[in-house]
Amino acid sequence: MGVTAVLMLPLLLLGISGLLFIYQEVSRLWSKSAVQNKVVVITDAISGLGKECARVFHTGGARLVLCGKNWERLEILYDALISVADPSKTFTPKLVLLDLSDISCVQDVAKEVLDCYGCVDILINNASMKIKGPAHKISLELDKKIMDANYFGPITLTKALLPDMISRRTGQIVLVNNIQGKLGIPFRTAYAASKHAALGFFDCLRAEVEEYDVVVSTVSPTFIRSYHIDPGQGNWEASIWKFFFRKLTYGVHPVDVAEEVMRTVRRKKQEVFMANPIPKAAVYIRTFFPEFFFAVVACGVKEKLSVPEEG
Repeated sequence: MGVTAVLMLPLLLLGISGLLFIYQEVSRLWSKSAVQNKVVVITDAISGLGKECARVFHTGGARLVLCGKNWERLEILYDALISVADPSKTFTPKLVLLDLSDISCVQDVAKEVLDCYGCVDILINNASMKIKGPAHKISLELDKKIMDANYFGPITLTKALLPDMISRRTGQIVLVNNIQGKLGIPFRTAYAASKHAALGFFDCLRAEVEEYDVVVSTVSPTFIRSYHIDPGQGNWEASIWKFFFRKLTYGVHPVDVAEEVMRTVRRKKQEVFMANPIPKAAVYIRTFFPEFFFAVVACGVKEKLSVPEEG
């Protein structure tokens, strides 16, 4: 009996591995069919995540409208997409110059976006501007610029495209947000404020447009890291706050976020939080034990300020 069990274990593991592989392949093919022929608008398509979203949705057969504020980099992305895709199964992407921090031009660009295919099925709000520094050293003008890029820009574009979705009673809006839409981290006041505002807007919008069969989704990773940078081991002291912030800054790879955006669109999920257990625990601690959370954060700030900065 013992020998039989030993022989059966590898077969059982092989069978489970096979089933997982089949599930992943079916899920991948299903994801692609969900966006085939759909008009998908991606803002800040020239960013690391934007490029990966463009790749995933392009190979899935979507009719892409790629937006970015640098025409040269948009053309580079365009060439990269059409050079590796099967032209019989994909559509040629359309390019639109868009700087979401320039609110005055967003309405006109929205009309240009609609003119590309006559409608929009999926809007992926990906654009974002970051800044780090003490609140008292960041000018009010810079605060406003961050808010324009991360809040007013995306909601202006969304409001411009939303009537078409409502009239057609179909559509999906995806906000790629950040963990800082749920909790604030020191020295990122302007960025966290804009992310809180964006999350609040789209949470409210979700309820408003449900009766029109328009889906609103939010995808919130911790931080999206660059392609070739992995979190190093480093020389970290064993204090609670340093352990907490080290875990919090573990970034998610752009490829993983793009795949999650595709799954979110396919499954029409309302909210996704991409993080390892430490940031997830931080969100719950912030909600249920705020005094403890504030104490840990304040302790970290005091230790940081006591260390002289180089340069």
